[in-house]
Amino acid sequence: MNPLTAVLLGAGARGAKAYAPYALKFPHDLKFVAVAEPNEERRMNFAHTYGLDADGVFSSWEETLARPRMADIAIIGTQDRMHFEPAMKALELGYHVLLEKPISPDPIECVQLEQAAHKYSRLLTICHVLRYTPFWSALRQVVQSGQIGKIASIQLNENVGFFHMAHSFVRGNWRNSDESSPMILAKSCHDMDVIFWLMDEECKRVTSFGSLIYFHQGNAPEGAPDRCLDGCPAARTCPYYAPGFYLGKGHEHWAGLITDDPSSEGILRALNDGPYGRCVYKCDNNVVDHQVVNMEFASGATVMFSMSAFTHEVSRSIQIMGTAGEIRGHMESNKMTVYEFASGRETEIRTAAEAEGHGGGDAGIVASFLEEVRGYNGGESITSASASVRSHLMAFAAEESRKNDGKSVNIAEFRTSLMELPV
Repeated sequence: MNPLTAVLLGAGARGAKAYAPYALKFPHDLKFVAVAEPNEERRMNFAHTYGLDADGVFSSWEETLARPRMADIAIIGTQDRMHFEPAMKALELGYHVLLEKPISPDPIECVQLEQAAHKYSRLLTICHVLRYTPFWSALRQVVQSGQIGKIASIQLNENVGFFHMAHSFVRGNWRNSDESSPMILAKSCHDMDVIFWLMDEECKRVTSFGSLIYFHQGNAPEGAPDRCLDGCPAARTCPYYAPGFYLGKGHEHWAGLITDDPSSEGILRALNDGPYGRCVYKCDNNVVDHQVVNMEFASGATVMFSMSAFTHEVSRSIQIMGTAGEIRGHMESNKMTVYEFASGRETEIRTAAEAEGHGGGDAGIVASFLEEVRGYNGGESITSASASVRSHLMAFAAEESRKNDGKSVNIAEFRTSLMELPV
């Protein structure tokens, strides 16, 4: 079997570190022939690691896609507001596309990409990786089996983790919705997707509340400088003191996201010069640090989703309450318990423990996508653009509600109003 060939557009944390390594583990299945990345160090590191020829190394996606199609698939890992144009061009050229979530911060662009995938008869798979994990797959199987009857309500908690929040959504790339996406889309579109997947029916109405309650100037310690290394008086007590975290034992993963030089000198240089050394109370962030979303579905079932930065662990927990039983699960422990009302039986289910990549979802989506490309006959993938647009609309509607004092948003009417906007 010859490997499928791929171009990578955006060699950052997701493209180069989450999806591309599949080709190193399974070279018979996937081979990279080109990369586009504006950061020279990342670009050349990727070219070296994957053995690319010089004519397959580009500084921009525009250069890459100005050429005739050079591979079977395009994996797009650019920033949120840089998804639409390369994805559209790649579809036009005949690539099957694996696109990092969210599709776009613009709902009109989401719908246009969905339509383009149908027009050009190409797969457009969105990286909602949770569907590809053993935990969420097993959870859905229990729901689909009818073991707990019909779903009456769901409670899903996303515990972002205090320092994950500081790294990604206060100091990092997703801190400001004007430059990236609102939190409900940038972080929690995974959760909107699994809710939609588990419910397997249309969402009718959404209300939402949330705000940026903590990470702002009003909570800065007295005398705190703009950057942690500039002599902060709260260095010993602040949980967000950057050197204490990025240089701490066991935090190598986080340090690897701020610099390609893992030495202490390299990390300190990144904290001195880059965004990750800024005081968390003095950044240009505007995304919420906590939010709740309430949803009503076509059957009358209700769902409550809660996202909070203020947790010690990065985790997701879920409670599904059915007419004949209940499921309680915790993704990070790969464990769920099923309770059956009639028999009183209680069953614990443990799924395979995948320590890396969203519980195995990062590798899982690549493997599934390659299989779907090989067998493509005009169908759609598990996380197709069509499916993802519907859960994205739930996120867009939630943000609309949040910004309007929790006003209820009718999803069907919301989508219709979007379609009436000038393109």
